[in-house]
Amino acid sequence: MNSQDIGNNIEMNFFKFYTRITQVKLLGRVSRNVKELSEALANVPSASIYHHTHRYLEQHRYFSPEHPNDFSYWINNSLGLKKLGELVASLDIFQFRDIEDLRRELIKILKDYLVKTPSLRNCIPGEEFNFLSSRIFIIPTNFTAKNLEEFKDCIGKASIHSIYFHMFEARVRLKKGDNDFSYWLRTTGYPGLADRLSRFDPYTYTLEGIRRKIIEAVTQQMQSDAAHK
Repeated sequence: MNSQDIGNNIEMNFFKFYTRITQVKLLGRVSRNVKELSEALANVPSASIYHHTHRYLEQHRYFSPEHPNDFSYWINNSLGLKKLGELVASLDIFQFRDIEDLRRELIKILKDYLVKTPSLRNCIPGEEFNFLSSRIFIIPTNFTAKNLEEFKDCIGKASIHSIYFHMFEARVRLKKGDNDFSYWLRTTGYPGLADRLSRFDPYTYTLEGIRRKIIEAVTQQMQSDAAHK
């Protein structure tokens, strides 16, 4: 199943929910310090950048971790560079619709640090940063919505992995520029609701929090529609 198939289903005025499974692989690229991390970031595939900056969102469905990406966690805990770790952690991932832009910003932060602090601190042996990458396999689910009521019901029942796929991977990894839910809502005559979902900063919520926010927004739209009948 590919992203074009998904787009066709959305254009047919119903929303077909998908999920995916992820195959993770070790790239064989390790870093011991900030300089090596910066050099590796310039050369690893974009799928690796995505994996290390977005997977936390899916892993932590009920709470937000202190360090929201692998890079900040490693810098803080393995190198002991708390200020740099906090700087990387504070990077607003939501503003990046292209992984390459995110790559450049991460490299810039690390290079700026190296200019100010040329001495390198290596991690202890065994705590090197190991770069991983991942490949997704898109799978259809049994959930299909033809209207807002069915859409709300499906959002409540779909797995968190399905919601993650349509909110995050469609927007960034599949390079659609927006989440699948907003795209479908615009095609079915709900541009205001679509804009509201597009403005959600999903990185400030847990995944269950995102589910609740979508249901809340759809419920308010349904109540408004009923009031104007």
